[in-house]
Amino acid sequence: MAAEKASRLLALSGLFPVYKPPGVTSAQALNELKSRLLTEAGLKEFTKRKKQTLKIGHGGTLDSSASGLLLVGIGDGTKMLGAMLSGSKKYTTTAQLGKATDTLDESGTVTDEKPYDHITREDLEKVLEKFSGNILQVPPLFSALKKNGKRLSCLVREGAQVEAKPARPVVVYKLALTDFQPPLFTLEVECGGGFYVRSLIRDIGEALSSCASVTGLIRTKQGPFTLDDETLRKEHWDIEHVAQALQTYNPPEDQASKRLKTGGDGGLQS
Repeated sequence: MAAEKASRLLALSGLFPVYKPPGVTSAQALNELKSRLLTEAGLKEFTKRKKQTLKIGHGGTLDSSASGLLLVGIGDGTKMLGAMLSGSKKYTTTAQLGKATDTLDESGTVTDEKPYDHITREDLEKVLEKFSGNILQVPPLFSALKKNGKRLSCLVREGAQVEAKPARPVVVYKLALTDFQPPLFTLEVECGGGFYVRSLIRDIGEALSSCASVTGLIRTKQGPFTLDDETLRKEHWDIEHVAQALQTYNPPEDQASKRLKTGGDGGLQS
């Protein structure tokens, strides 16, 4: 039985979405998924030649405080993850006006507080127009970006003097205000690769002559994959459900290739 499960696991290949809950890093979620699959199959993490037994990876870090869709590649599916990094993503984010933190979200230490009573819904909607299309964005210091091979977030927590990365071009396909109840507001964001929602909220706060930080973030879509009832929750992180997900989400090869090239829905980094 164990040999049969091991054989089935190692034959799995493709992309599938899992749900990452808030409070864990993307790496921790992936490692737990990997550990469950290997344990079920009776396999160790490394072969006798010190090679990874199971090829598995994710297609883009999701903030530890965020939740939602984490795209996973298994087997040869890991080769497609690079293309998914640069593809489109959708988020729902809730933010708070008048409060800034070092991490740009509610998990951090408050660094500034400013008035926000002067801000109207019309003011906010007007400012959003400045952040649509091709824009320049400075990434957060607390991020997965690296300096000399080490994550900026780790360097900052160690007390090292770290300068922000220079502004870089990113693209926002869609930006819509869906709720405004000061100091809180909610946005729907569709963006390209390398985009940070936390940086967007920081910049919106500054553009409104105040400050702002993220209080909630959910990734709802990446490429053709959406957060829905079929997205694998932790209770379904097993070989059978992964196999079913691969059958559900992986289209014929010609369609998959077309989607990965476009990175969008037409046939196909918070």
